[in-house]
Amino acid sequence: MSTSESVRTPAGDAPLTLGEPPARTLGTRDTLGLFGNLGISLLLPVAAVFVVLPDRPLAVTLGAVAVGAVIGAVLLGLGAAAGAREGVPAMVLLRGLLGRRASYLPTAFNLVQCVGWATFEIVIIAEAASRVLDAPRWPFALGAGVLATAMALRPLGVVRLLSRYAVWAALAAIVYLYVQVLREPLPPLTGGAGTSFWTAADIVIALPISWFPLAADYTRHARSARGAFTGATVGYGLATFVMFTLGVLALAAYGSAGLDVVDALLAVPLGALAVLVLVTVELDEAFANLYSTAVSAQNVVARWDRRVLAVVVGTVATVLALTFDIASYEPFLFLIGAVFVPLVGVFVVAYWLLPQGRWDTSDSAPARLPLLLPWLAGFVAYQLTLPTFFSGVGAGWTSWWAARQADLGIDPANGWSASLVSLAVAAVLTALLVLPAARRARRSA
Repeated sequence: MSTSESVRTPAGDAPLTLGEPPARTLGTRDTLGLFGNLGISLLLPVAAVFVVLPDRPLAVTLGAVAVGAVIGAVLLGLGAAAGAREGVPAMVLLRGLLGRRASYLPTAFNLVQCVGWATFEIVIIAEAASRVLDAPRWPFALGAGVLATAMALRPLGVVRLLSRYAVWAALAAIVYLYVQVLREPLPPLTGGAGTSFWTAADIVIALPISWFPLAADYTRHARSARGAFTGATVGYGLATFVMFTLGVLALAAYGSAGLDVVDALLAVPLGALAVLVLVTVELDEAFANLYSTAVSAQNVVARWDRRVLAVVVGTVATVLALTFDIASYEPFLFLIGAVFVPLVGVFVVAYWLLPQGRWDTSDSAPARLPLLLPWLAGFVAYQLTLPTFFSGVGAGWTSWWAARQADLGIDPANGWSASLVSLAVAAVLTALLVLPAARRARRSA
């Protein structure tokens, strides 16, 4: 699986191994189109049911969506900008935070997360396509897996294609669905799973942050850090707000009829065609997860060819999508997401406090094990605020954290944002650890 010295990267595309320098070919338009496409996902309007605040004005729910989209997108943009400045993938970027060998820990989490979400995306594509076309699911799962794997072989070419063409097809479908949904009466929202403004915002924050461990895999090819920040923040932030809002409006227009979001969108005239366009665009999420799995693995085995890794990972994800009940795996994916939320806080504070040029991503990057402590503290704060919910064999995890909430007098229905609490704890502790070294580095600089 290793790459020989005679193998060369195709001109203008991503390097095959970690030892090759990245091509700096992506402008602001490319990153804007990429992250905009990544934000245009059927998962977002489907998740809108967890954002809707029942018996509250529609404006309050949309305000929570807006606040969550801004916070999450800015954090994503900071990670994207760091990737452009350093010119390395996301997991290699974490060598500067934790050291080379300690960076293997978040790399392992990210490998599991990426494979899981790639599988989940293939299942979503297949399920939506089978419902629209009233056909068996497995051919669509197989086709989506093959296409996503093929896309992962030439990632930068795919990014340019997405930014120039796919985004416009997706926008046309979204505008059409908005027009049709807004033609319906929008009665007060009486159903929904949102329990407070901040828990609703928390759901929205989680979506941009879920891409933080992948962002630098693409923005290392950006021409400037400013362009990477703008593209990721504006692209994903706008897409997040638009897609969640579409789901909220569809629930308001059709929820009284007992329809879920997908059925509501299918109920509008020519809605099936618009949903099929969005299903096709959904391939970019599967592709991005497959490609990032391969690139993340190179943090450990730098000389392995990412094309071979992508084919292996694509095959695994496709087989899982065909044989595995991914719904039972979903809580575990959310748990891993909770692992990365405080890591974002640790990274953002540590990276942006240090002067430029002091971030060591080399093979000899020294261990910075004390920074594992704010990461762990942030994760504990997240679970104490909102334990990840498991049923069945994982129910013990949820009940154990619920018992710790009771011990500390924390109301399970506290209404706080677990993401913001976790980020704050991790960021404050990191600042206390990093500030002295940052001051010394600035003096010496």
